[in-house]
Amino acid sequence: MKILYLNPDNMAEPRGYSHTISVSGNHRTIYIGGQNAIDEKGDLVGKNDLELQTEQVLINIRKVLAAADAKLENVIKFIIHILQGQDPLDGFRAFQKQWGDNQRFPAVTVQFVPGLGHPDWLVEIDAIAAVPE
Repeated sequence: MKILYLNPDNMAEPRGYSHTISVSGNHRTIYIGGQNAIDEKGDLVGKNDLELQTEQVLINIRKVLAAADAKLENVIKFIIHILQGQDPLDGFRAFQKQWGDNQRFPAVTVQFVPGLGHPDWLVEIDAIAAVPE
């Protein structure tokens, strides 16, 4: 499997994401549906706290990836839905903690939404991962 992180020189340098990722070769693609901040007991983590909710969402994404024999580093695309009125930097701090020093950033789309599946949810994240076969 070959993964190319493409950030053209004639575009603004991205900070914390990649403009384009190209995956070729023998690999599996994993599509992760919108994850929220519900823990293994079914309880919401971080009511009214975007950073805590984002941390739990990423924990959940790690669990889903592990079930598919993958890791967070295999994610090539995040689609992040944030409730309107939230400061996205709170979520970004949680992302930085989980992502660590890895400089191979996924492609990222962030959108503000008027509501999510439950009134206490502040963030929901979809992901796509590519894993070598």
